[in-house]
Amino acid sequence: MKLMVRAHDLGVKGAENISKRVCELSLDGVQLVVYKSIDGVSYAPGSLSKEQAAQISRVIKQNGKDIALIGAYFNPVHPNIQKIETGVAVFKDYISLAQSLGCGFVGSETGSYNGDPWIYHPMNHSDEALDRVVDTFSALASFAEENGVNIAMEGAFGHVCHTPERLFEAAKRIGKDNIRFIFDLYNYLDISNVDTAYEILERGLSLLGDRILLFHIKDFVIEDNKLKQCGVGRGVLDFDRILRAIYFHNKNSILVLEGTTGEDLPFAVTYLKDKIHKIENDASVIE
Repeated sequence: MKLMVRAHDLGVKGAENISKRVCELSLDGVQLVVYKSIDGVSYAPGSLSKEQAAQISRVIKQNGKDIALIGAYFNPVHPNIQKIETGVAVFKDYISLAQSLGCGFVGSETGSYNGDPWIYHPMNHSDEALDRVVDTFSALASFAEENGVNIAMEGAFGHVCHTPERLFEAAKRIGKDNIRFIFDLYNYLDISNVDTAYEILERGLSLLGDRILLFHIKDFVIEDNKLKQCGVGRGVLDFDRILRAIYFHNKNSILVLEGTTGEDLPFAVTYLKDKIHKIENDASVIE
């Protein structure tokens, strides 16, 4: 398995600094949100040229590192139509830039009628909400197909695709071979279903199968009857169980740390690498 991180969680900006920090942490690469990671690039179409994109790719991918996903997250059911139009335009821009960035995947979540922040709204579970997500991502998948790129969709408890089943349904309705999934177990959890976390993981692995592009790795504690994200390895999740399930689903899975920052980051990397090493060694003995 490969272990990576969101570039903007590294605490540095610029391709050179990102590359250096990834090497220092002995990580395999990054999930890259360019406008959060590179000075001078804004959240707007046309803000990044193909030449700039190619240079960013060259620098980050030196020393054998990789860019697993280009993040261009937007809310496709935002009540402000202008924000949707901007989000679609930015997403399409990164589809056009994907080859220059050296990554064939551009990803987003499925959004919320709440607008900002993207939290639960009763309309999220409606047929209308799913129809809108399907329509928007169908058009993006077609555009991506023309550019030889895949799109990655991510579900979350408070969003339109609030379960792995709902995400699978959306992709099935889109009906394109270039749809992939980002699986984030923490995203699907709430105090109301936290006791079924590992069942959700197994359901997701079984249902989404080999179309899972990567796994976001997060941890949490429970405070005041709510889930609160914390650095990986400092919370309540059983990562021996989680990583074994992921490994036996796909030995070449990509794990991306998300939201673990600062001093928690090197601890999380060592913590996860030790567990991955043990799982891989145990598996080789069994084989």
